[in-house]
Amino acid sequence: MGLFSSLKRLMGSAAPAPVEPLYAAVVKEARRSAYYVEGQVPDTLDGRFDMVVLVLSLLLLRLEQVSAGDGRHPAAQLSADLGDRFLADMEGNLRQDGIGDQVIPKHMGRMMAALGGRLGAYRDAGVDHSALAEALRRNLYRGETVAEPAVEFVATAVLQLQLQLAATSAEALLAGQWRTAA
Repeated sequence: MGLFSSLKRLMGSAAPAPVEPLYAAVVKEARRSAYYVEGQVPDTLDGRFDMVVLVLSLLLLRLEQVSAGDGRHPAAQLSADLGDRFLADMEGNLRQDGIGDQVIPKHMGRMMAALGGRLGAYRDAGVDHSALAEALRRNLYRGETVAEPAVEFVATAVLQLQLQLAATSAEALLAGQWRTAA
């Protein structure tokens, strides 16, 4: 989060920065039980991390479409703010798990590399169902053997999520509005 955003919050800004409701929506979507039951995503620290990264990647890719490569577009700043919020959340989780200051930068570097790699994999897969299923096997399931119906469940859910994000206007996203499934 930028300095200006932090100052506005301290001064009692009426509405939360758009990054907060969007990041909350990412986490809410990533924690839907169906992913862990029907989709057989491991309900572990790694599995939950991978789900947050998956959903965050989809949102970042949508914001990338909105900004159309213009680094000065508000969507580009929102993407950067979401990345900062993700890092702050992950750092807090590491600290909560007892990871010391000496090793946190190493873990954070790995997490950012994972996010970058997955962004590329999900960007490349796009809406191609079979390419997406393969990207999920490599990234979400980390190459572990998973029943095909589970992979299909998650791939279908991701495609639906991509449609939901595409149907959400740029204005709504920039205002921090995106509703995930209940």
